[in-house]
Amino acid sequence: MPIAVLKPATNASSMKDSKAHLARPKNDDGSPLYPDYMPFYDPLEKVEDLGEFDHFDPGHRADPSLPNLLKNATKSFDLSPHVGTEIHGVQLSQLTSEGLDELALLAAQRGALVFRDQDFGDIGFENQKEIVRHFGPLHIHGWAPHPMRGPPEHMIIYDHKDDLRVRRSWAGRSPVQWHTDQSPEIQPPGTTFICMLESPSTAGGTRSSARRRLEGLTAVHSNDDGVAAELKNGKESVMRRDVLKTEHPVVIVHPVTKQKALYVNPVYTKYIVGYDKEESDYLLNFLYNHIATRQDFSCRVRYEAGTVLVWDQRVTNHSQTLDYPVGDRRHAFRLTPLANKPIPALVEEDDGECGRDEQRVQLNLC
Repeated sequence: MPIAVLKPATNASSMKDSKAHLARPKNDDGSPLYPDYMPFYDPLEKVEDLGEFDHFDPGHRADPSLPNLLKNATKSFDLSPHVGTEIHGVQLSQLTSEGLDELALLAAQRGALVFRDQDFGDIGFENQKEIVRHFGPLHIHGWAPHPMRGPPEHMIIYDHKDDLRVRRSWAGRSPVQWHTDQSPEIQPPGTTFICMLESPSTAGGTRSSARRRLEGLTAVHSNDDGVAAELKNGKESVMRRDVLKTEHPVVIVHPVTKQKALYVNPVYTKYIVGYDKEESDYLLNFLYNHIATRQDFSCRVRYEAGTVLVWDQRVTNHSQTLDYPVGDRRHAFRLTPLANKPIPALVEEDDGECGRDEQRVQLNLC
């Protein structure tokens, strides 16, 4: 059963599509279209961890026929057979509670949903938060910026010639890093929103998925590398929270669909518990390569102003791509609801494989 990994696909059709979207909204004087959403960094800012909480996934309440979500849809199409669906004619800001339940279900089934020409970026901070909070309490990032006059839950995504902080953070290494956001959290994100406010002349995307029999294993996740990168900003470093370190199952089960998914990523996953370092590195690198190179279960989302991407982080990995001219403005915000503790997939014992695996036996997984 495939798991989603959102990833860039370079082909003739995607290159042709980018040329069709060269004319994008800009202010004549070069100022940002959404000044209230400009990034703000406060080295003195601190926040408290949310702690553990009970989570009920709204997808459990959803009508599988999706009558409220798709009531006004004019067209929809899959971006690839296994992951990604683009839907037109639906305004996320107008969905009822029942429609949002169905959105959670469809995001879990398809991994990622793309909505164009949305007014979501214009409805204000509090209305945006109210909608996304339907899926869980909102995460506050440990160091990424939020709007100066806006809530800390709004994580700002920004790249421009006047603020190359993101570009500098990737100096000397590839920005293509497949991951699920904030996997070191005790209860990591679920159904997540990115709203594109302003996009460069060419803007690129994200991707999705695969599974292997690794049930019963756990791995340690930490954001220590991200913290180390942020500290390179010296006195301008933002450290709202302490370093996170959490152990999660390698294969998890989605609480609504019961779909199994790999829950490892090269950004946050450090090692598999109980394995020697060489064995852990070998297995994790195999899985990372499997996620990153399998084009058959991936899709690319090409952003433009007014695009909202809704994706379920429990069944997808994603990556940014800096595939646009240096200095062009790329401006968006992310709202990230936290969800359930990862549910471990049970070890399948019907074929006796576990009992034949000495290491699994030693780890008491059988």
